[in-house]
Amino acid sequence: MPKIEKWEKKVSWIVSICLGFVVFVTAYLILWRTPLFDEYIFFSVVIVTFPPAVLDYVDYRWKKSIDEHLPDLFRSIVQAQQTGMTLPQALEEASKRHYGSLTGELRKMVAQMSWGVPFEKACQSLSQRVDTTLTRRTVPLIVEASRTGGQIEKVFDPMGKFIQSTLTLNKERQTQIRPYLAIIYVAFFVFLVTIILLFKTFFIQMADIPIMGLAILTPEEARRIFFHMSIIQAFFSGLVAGKMGEGTMSAGLKHSVILLACGYIAFKFMM
Repeated sequence: MPKIEKWEKKVSWIVSICLGFVVFVTAYLILWRTPLFDEYIFFSVVIVTFPPAVLDYVDYRWKKSIDEHLPDLFRSIVQAQQTGMTLPQALEEASKRHYGSLTGELRKMVAQMSWGVPFEKACQSLSQRVDTTLTRRTVPLIVEASRTGGQIEKVFDPMGKFIQSTLTLNKERQTQIRPYLAIIYVAFFVFLVTIILLFKTFFIQMADIPIMGLAILTPEEARRIFFHMSIIQAFFSGLVAGKMGEGTMSAGLKHSVILLACGYIAFKFMM
């Protein structure tokens, strides 16, 4: 997975919002009060949501790969230091191995030190580039260990075990959360089935029955309202799923896109 910079995320949001706004304004000026207007509203929401969702997912996978390879890196450092190497030499030796997405960042750090950058600044630069929770916790410990000297491998060994246990706990947490994410999806599909059945068994049949003195929605009006409700339900259900599953609202954008697509397909081919 490639690294996604913060400025790339900002640009994707700006471009997506501008394109979605252009689609919305165009639909409003040309297709207002037509059935196609609602579909263009849907497309504008997808245009705003889809590119940031893809970039956020790629960035999540990249950072996850970084965290998963940290224990391997620390084990390599411990093995190198047991042979008598200093900490910078151990890092240089460890950079020759493969650690997934972490390899490139580690080699950048080693290159900086070869150019004369102090070890502490190179570590801080690595932490800023990677910007994951585990690196922000471990880099200060590495810096302090390099300052104190002594048997630094006694610091890296328990640190690697701590990171491994943290990753294991995170995996267990995600496993426990999955049923709740499934409930969100099931609830949305139940919502779709309910409004489809209500539309076909009530509004369509009632349209053929003359009712004196009673205002009732036409099938087209009912379909339009249900379509708007499904868009709102899909978008916010996805955000809730992301917050529950990965701890951030932005992580729910991919769930929102999936639910939006399912809702659109259901309305397009079943109503």
